[in-house]
Amino acid sequence: MRRSIGRRMAVAAGALALAACAQQETKVETVNPTDPELVVIGERADARSRAKAHTDLAAAYYELGNMGVALEEIRYALAADANYAPAYNVQGLVYMDLKDTQAAQQSFNRALQLTPNDPDLLHNYGWYLCQTGRENESISLFMKAIAAPLYRAPSKSYAAAGQCTLRRASDSQQLAQAGEYFERALRLDPNNVTALLSYADLQYRRDRVRDAQQLLARFHKLVEPTAASLWLGIRIERRIGDRAAESAFATQLRRRYPNSDEYRDLLQGKFE
Repeated sequence: MRRSIGRRMAVAAGALALAACAQQETKVETVNPTDPELVVIGERADARSRAKAHTDLAAAYYELGNMGVALEEIRYALAADANYAPAYNVQGLVYMDLKDTQAAQQSFNRALQLTPNDPDLLHNYGWYLCQTGRENESISLFMKAIAAPLYRAPSKSYAAAGQCTLRRASDSQQLAQAGEYFERALRLDPNNVTALLSYADLQYRRDRVRDAQQLLARFHKLVEPTAASLWLGIRIERRIGDRAAESAFATQLRRRYPNSDEYRDLLQGKFE
């Protein structure tokens, strides 16, 4: 689940400002000019700082959806330090969004060679695998990321594991497993919007419509409605039989997302 546009722009703009400041800073090294070893150490530290600054900028532009500039910043980062793993990580995400799976795979492979146990990298690569039909492999990577002692976002990985489990779900046991992942995500972070919306959709599919309704209401309290969330709201209220609520969701979908696939399905009456 992507952030709402306003929140994404605010976060990314802040990251751009911070990265730009970092890029402008000059690292002062106290070295003896006659000591070549210390000079080399200082040069390497400076190169790593420049690589980080450009990678931070790339990540911010990626959040804003400006993939061209993001790739340019990655090029600068890798020119400064060709072994800076986070740069390859962001590069993989950009290529994934651009649907260039071969380039994304190469970027993630290089990042994994450099930092094979980095939990953020494991999560991102897991999500790439999920998007490219390798869901079973993705689940193991999410679990490996969650097991990392210093990982700061286990809720995110549990939510992703739930989504990827749903992609391959063919029976009630797999649906139950996806539900367990979403429940774990929400226990760790009750405001995980990805887990809330995905779990609401799952509960709807399991005909637990009141549970789905409550989860969706929590989602809408946290972020602006998406086309997917409004479409789910329409179908939930239709199944419950609340025509007024169904109509209200439909009106929002028409006003906010008239060109969406969800609105086209509404017009064609494809509710299931």
